[in-house]
Amino acid sequence: MTLSLPPGVDHAPSGSWRTMTQHRAWLDAECQRLLRFSPDPRHPLGGFAWLDASGSAVPDRPVLTWITARMAHVHALATLRGIPGSAALVDHGVAALSGPLHDDRYGGWHHRLEPDGSASGRKEAYTHAFVILAASSAVAAGRSGATDLLDDALAVFDDRFWEPEAGRVTESFAGDFSDEQDYRGANSNMHTVEALLAAGDVTGEPRWHDRALGIAEHLIDEVARAHGWRLVEHFDSDWSPQLEHNADALDDPFQPYGTTVGHWLEWSRLLLHLEASLPSSPTWLLEAATELFSASVRIGWSADGQPGFPYTLDWQDRPVVTARMHWVMAEAIAAAAALHERRGDPAVEAWYRCFWDYTEAHIIDRVSGSWHHELDADLRPASGTWGGKPDLYHAVQATLLPQMQLAPSLAAQLAG
Repeated sequence: MTLSLPPGVDHAPSGSWRTMTQHRAWLDAECQRLLRFSPDPRHPLGGFAWLDASGSAVPDRPVLTWITARMAHVHALATLRGIPGSAALVDHGVAALSGPLHDDRYGGWHHRLEPDGSASGRKEAYTHAFVILAASSAVAAGRSGATDLLDDALAVFDDRFWEPEAGRVTESFAGDFSDEQDYRGANSNMHTVEALLAAGDVTGEPRWHDRALGIAEHLIDEVARAHGWRLVEHFDSDWSPQLEHNADALDDPFQPYGTTVGHWLEWSRLLLHLEASLPSSPTWLLEAATELFSASVRIGWSADGQPGFPYTLDWQDRPVVTARMHWVMAEAIAAAAALHERRGDPAVEAWYRCFWDYTEAHIIDRVSGSWHHELDADLRPASGTWGGKPDLYHAVQATLLPQMQLAPSLAAQLAG
């Protein structure tokens, strides 16, 4: 497949960022700048606090388990990169995930701790996927308690969330694992793929990679292919697509109406990591990764006439929510890096440079730190869906993934 060049680019650049010492130094500097964003991201109840726009902890907001897990993962990567002070933050995250955020009565992890210390919310596959990822990264970093945490997380995943007949994960339960939700989501399954790749790398158990492949086969090779590589996000409990799900909640932060272009890009990258992780990989993985990336830039980029990717599109490729999310650009950068590594396509190199130029111009906050988490349709900082700058997961990975091989996963690769 021939990929189009970004708007305003007449020819693909020669050379690659991978051979550019100055670019790699810039990536390292940006990574370290991000890690310095918050002087103390810890919450007094345990875990990591929601961060405001200047990097200060917001103690009157709940402690979210998925935020804690993502920050523990990020600081495990920083530990493996030799960043002083990071190991203590990993240990803080592992302690919270093993302690107050863990449900000692029913098993698994609470969704959140309220400011008064009480647990609330449903048991979610999305949250549990990030616990697996955090534990895997902490194991790779050699942190105390991480192996027990990972063993527990994988056991809960296997017992509660894995649907062996479907070969995918269910979405959520009540706190006591009753009241299974009549909904299945591509987002939680996508992050499960990421988590299982990491777990397989640190445990050496190929079944986790095999399960990741099974999830991808259905959601991408079957469903996305059948919809012209437009990712279907929402399903009922029988895994029938629900294209009108949340038509009355267009900008939901986790289940927005329509299709989310950023997830096309995220899946493109994950398929290439999966391909590189398997001893014998099906040919459709590279094809699908290329098709998803191509569709994202052809259909999604500047879909409303402004540079960047609108948050969501409808099924006629029309923008629905025109806000720009920082995580979408982070995944665009990482997807371009992965696809260029796999294909060596100069057009992908051009998109990689385009994405970083856009990020530097509009997303990176050189005044208050970190990245603006959301822009409005006119590319001004906004907070319609996300208030503040809650965590560093997507942005830090965008600085690291372009410097790495496609497999093994980030922490395992950094651990050598």
